[in-house]
Amino acid sequence: MLVVDDERTERYLLRQYLTREGFEVAEADNGSDGLARLREGGVDLALLDVMMPGLDGMEVTRLIRQESDIPIILLTARGEEAARVAGLEVGADDYVVKPVSMPEVVARVRAQLRRANGQLVAGRSEGVLKVGDITLDVDARRCLVGDEPVELTRREFDLLAALASRPGKVLTRQQLLEAAWGTTYLSEKTVDVHLTKLRAKLGEAFRVTALRGVGYRLEG
Repeated sequence: MLVVDDERTERYLLRQYLTREGFEVAEADNGSDGLARLREGGVDLALLDVMMPGLDGMEVTRLIRQESDIPIILLTARGEEAARVAGLEVGADDYVVKPVSMPEVVARVRAQLRRANGQLVAGRSEGVLKVGDITLDVDARRCLVGDEPVELTRREFDLLAALASRPGKVLTRQQLLEAAWGTTYLSEKTVDVHLTKLRAKLGEAFRVTALRGVGYRLEG
């Protein structure tokens, strides 16, 4: 994994603890070097500080999301709620509030790596989900509309799989956060943003109904 933080002490503590837990950890002390390292490949997860001079964590997230679906966890200050939400909406998977709890970091890292390895997809790890013209091959993580493949990000796929696993049933935003992000501590607006992206990609095949104050239902 890669830790990107301009605070030397923070990087050192994270690396020492994560290495002790069995992870291989590389470091970068600024966003530009972190982005370059991510683009080299071979990184399975990134821990990015939000507030860095120059290229900050949110901009690194936005840029790397155009190229990769690796899990990204933001490191944020306690008072940066708006920044946390913005980071999640540009593609981060989770966040940890500074000063960080090392056991919490490890737990969140492991949860994101499990999801990235396909062990947790809407409570399922195998099979094909079909709803209307949409077909999801969960094992291959492939989406088809009719016979046409549609490229989805990892988070979009997990969200769609959660809805498709219960067609005709209402899922709350909290349930969708748990299924696709593995946590309920994110902004519920994150679900809305990703559903908007799914509508744009899937078109009329994505027949999802919003029930105000309740949640969403994918029509069968």
